Amino acid sequence: MNKTNKLAIIPVMLCFFTMGFVDLVGTASNYVKADLHLNDTQSNLFPSLVFFWFLIFSVPTGMLMNKIGRKKTVLLSIIITVLSLLLPLFGESYLLMLLAFSLLGIGNALMQTSLNPLVSTVIKGGNLASTLTFGQFIKAIASFMVPYLAIWGASASIPSFGLGWRVLFPIYMIIGIIATLLLWTTPIEEEAVIVENELPTNNIADEYIACFKLLGIPIVLLSFIGIMCHVGIDVGVNTTAPKICQERLGMTLNEAAVATSLYFLFRTIGCLTGSFFLRVMKTQTFFIISVTMMALSMIGLYFGTSKLVLYTAIALVGYGNSNVFSIVFAQALQCVPTKKNEVSGLMIMGLFGGTVFPLLMGYVSDALHRQAGAILVMAVGVAYLFTYIRKLA
Repeated sequence: MNKTNKLAIIPVMLCFFTMGFVDLVGTASNYVKADLHLNDTQSNLFPSLVFFWFLIFSVPTGMLMNKIGRKKTVLLSIIITVLSLLLPLFGESYLLMLLAFSLLGIGNALMQTSLNPLVSTVIKGGNLASTLTFGQFIKAIASFMVPYLAIWGASASIPSFGLGWRVLFPIYMIIGIIATLLLWTTPIEEEAVIVENELPTNNIADEYIACFKLLGIPIVLLSFIGIMCHVGIDVGVNTTAPKICQERLGMTLNEAAVATSLYFLFRTIGCLTGSFFLRVMKTQTFFIISVTMMALSMIGLYFGTSKLVLYTAIALVGYGNSNVFSIVFAQALQCVPTKKNEVSGLMIMGLFGGTVFPLLMGYVSDALHRQAGAILVMAVGVAYLFTYIRKLA
């Protein structure tokens, strides 16, 4: 890396921290469920709504990057994220929270689509998978902090200015503002967009069609589905782990919220150690280990009735799922190196799995009147990831 790129890695990693704000939706949805007396289907609408916008905005963001650049797109995404964190300060009505989480989803869709390719610009020939994994480690720190900030805010022993658990929103909003200013003032030299074997066009429809045609490349399509499963499981555990602890162990919501932190703790450890293992171990071997841990976790979550078994299962899926995104994303980018922006848009569109899985999980759980239904839905995603192993070198 040159001098500029060495300095640029600092604000870029702070942007990864900002990216982690999206994971507050799991904790927040459980608190809103308790405050507004919602059922699983209604409360799971919050994470589903957040990730719905990945379906709508991911591909257009890839096209936007071609026009205004990756850095400016990341800046726009953080500004939208900061606005989403501002709204809950004015109340927690159902409609207000739906609007706030919609903006959070839109901002995160833009950020995830543009930030990962920006890393490839900053690193310049570095190990992309391991660097993305380190970024996910930074992101996981923000996710890990969410339940503790909510519990801290809900405690009567500290002044929360009438916000209660919602005190986490202004804290993250301030960090988002700092990230915006730091990235804005850091020069990053981006390479010119290369358009290969295509005629110039100003037709947006043609650009859409050309982008979606990339799904005709088998590895791109399979990676897209793989990311859907990864995010579905991630959001699913984030949302469902506290509910399982309440159902099986009779915990209160504040006590059960620790389960979410446990998940993010091991996801954080997984990202940190994964950035090392991906340098010294074959990617395929590490992926096999990761998915096997996730499979064991599904068994533990389905049958477990003790704190030890459930917490062990949550830790296993946290570690196992921590590196799946980086491996699958890097595999897709490296297979189509001249279409990084477009492939990034398609891969981030796969985060729509965060909409599909919670909706199905909420529906099946309500139908069975137990959280085992949610675990069955996540297990389907784990089964698919086993089929992706043979696509890795």
